[in-house]
Amino acid sequence: MSALVLAACGAGGAPGDGPQDGPDVLRVLAGSEVADLEPLLGQSGVKVRLTYAGTLDGAEQVASGGADGRYDAVWFSSNRYLSLIDGARARLSTETPTMVSPVLLGLRTAKAAELGWADGRATWEEIATAARDGRFTFGMTNPASSNSGFSALVGVAAGLSGADGALTAEQVAVVTPRLKEFFAAQKLTSGSSGWLAEAYARDGGVDGIVNYESVLLGMEGLTLVRPSDGVVTADYPLTLLASAPAEKKELYGRLAAWLRTPDTQRKIMTDTHRRPAVPGVRPGPEFGTEPLLELPFPNRRGTADGLITAYLDELRAPAHALFVLDTSGSMRGERIDALRKALVTLTGADRSASGTFSRFRSRETVTMIPFSGSVGETRSFTLPENAPQQVLADIRRYAEGLQASGGTAIYDGLRAAYPESLRTDPGHFTSIVLMTDGRNTDGASFEDFASLYRMIPQGRRARTFVVLFGESDAEEMTRVATLTGGAVFDARDGSLAEAFKEIRGYQ
Repeated sequence: MSALVLAACGAGGAPGDGPQDGPDVLRVLAGSEVADLEPLLGQSGVKVRLTYAGTLDGAEQVASGGADGRYDAVWFSSNRYLSLIDGARARLSTETPTMVSPVLLGLRTAKAAELGWADGRATWEEIATAARDGRFTFGMTNPASSNSGFSALVGVAAGLSGADGALTAEQVAVVTPRLKEFFAAQKLTSGSSGWLAEAYARDGGVDGIVNYESVLLGMEGLTLVRPSDGVVTADYPLTLLASAPAEKKELYGRLAAWLRTPDTQRKIMTDTHRRPAVPGVRPGPEFGTEPLLELPFPNRRGTADGLITAYLDELRAPAHALFVLDTSGSMRGERIDALRKALVTLTGADRSASGTFSRFRSRETVTMIPFSGSVGETRSFTLPENAPQQVLADIRRYAEGLQASGGTAIYDGLRAAYPESLRTDPGHFTSIVLMTDGRNTDGASFEDFASLYRMIPQGRRARTFVVLFGESDAEEMTRVATLTGGAVFDARDGSLAEAFKEIRGYQ
């Protein structure tokens, strides 16, 4: 698997790529899930420029008015969370569902047969009981950064609660013990649906994944379990912003109409494994014959946010996040200031929803490993389950005290991080973040690091997420991410703080 390279602010493409802004270009703020439609859009007759953002970040941009004037439309897998934010509905105009994909459980075929689900039929109660009993393990995306994870979380909560109306905070509280049992079986996490599928295909390590039906159908060796008591479905609404000028409304209308033509719907179904959104187009046999029951969704933002918070602080396994930080002489001035700010952001300084959910969490261990010409003192901070404010303040003071000097011993830093990662409970989500603004000048080489990495038992190898900054050697850093099954985040032309926030979705 090649490393996934992401822009720090979620924008798709490099500057100058694709059609430029103009009266004949429809500017769309989109979720990364629709990136697979870019080749098809070239046949629409409408010039479209897609800029990618995470679900929460995108929702906040729209609700705050930050998307007005910059974009003409938005295209996320769902508008459900966006619609819960005060004032957001007034900024939206026409919504056009373009395709359909429920969030399901995909299991290795042999495991599904072992559990008695060879026909793909089970209830959420049966799935949760099997998870509690340790009969299978799974991976799922982080609901604070990915709509598939959020939809899965809502689906499990609604299914186990037996809710016949909008999911309430009271129902979430009652069902929390059962949710803990279910998420005890989660052994793989991710910030995006595509990366989750790649990580599963590359490493295995779990019996299945919770993901969009469209993603699961594109994978081999899986039996799709479609819970009979209901699912949460993405309908990918292409949505015109109320602020869009008249000429962009015309472009939107043309694109929306084209996306719903029978030929285009069939092409979407064939190319992306999503169900048609138009009743007159018959779904293929791969989607099964049973109708899907749609589970109720929260109708209050407080309930949705509370469910995400419960997942991060109570339901899932704790995280151990190790930060290998370049404090070499080239980081002096604005760069070390940017690093301090990025770490402080993760202590709760960012009060936006995405900032709140990306901060260091209760029960989490955070390890800081600074390096310059050699490795500095390693410091670890463990946040308690309750009242983590003091530890967050300690991390903030540590970050503000970072100083820059000396050479750049990147691989010495990584060679210090991996033995440290083995001190963690194997049941925790352990990951390493490497941030560097330059090239390796001191100490061990990539080959030295690779030799150490390969000596670590297969099931204990933490992934390294690399942040490119300054004059980083992109090719060599990509080798690090590829070797470890991680990803590369490019902050050379963006915000280091935003890159760190994005990485938190993978930890």
